[in-house]
Amino acid sequence: MANIASQKKRIARSSRERLENLRFASAVKTHLRRLEQAVAAGDAEKVEGEHKALVSRIDKAVQSGALHRNTGARKKARAARLRSGEVKPVTTKAARPAKPKPDEPEAAEAAEPASEEAADE
Repeated sequence: MANIASQKKRIARSSRERLENLRFASAVKTHLRRLEQAVAAGDAEKVEGEHKALVSRIDKAVQSGALHRNTGARKKARAARLRSGEVKPVTTKAARPAKPKPDEPEAAEAAEPASEEAADE
């Protein structure tokens, strides 16, 4: 821990700025998720509104320094492609099909040769 007053102030300021940057980045992610949901629902009016809000949030995040300008441009380009239908929205974890679990007997068979090799040595 710093024992110099100016360093204590700098640490406090850095943590405040970090939280503000996280809020900006989180807001961008939230608006992108809302845009994806609107595109998936097929509501054209909602898509336009969400796209406008997303672009505004990205511009504010870039202006404040929370996002790099190239990152902001990339996110805006992806949002435009999403809005036009060129890119399909990413499905949520709940909508994804479950991965099949490996069968127990097959896993046991794979373990047996390793144990036999160990016994031979």
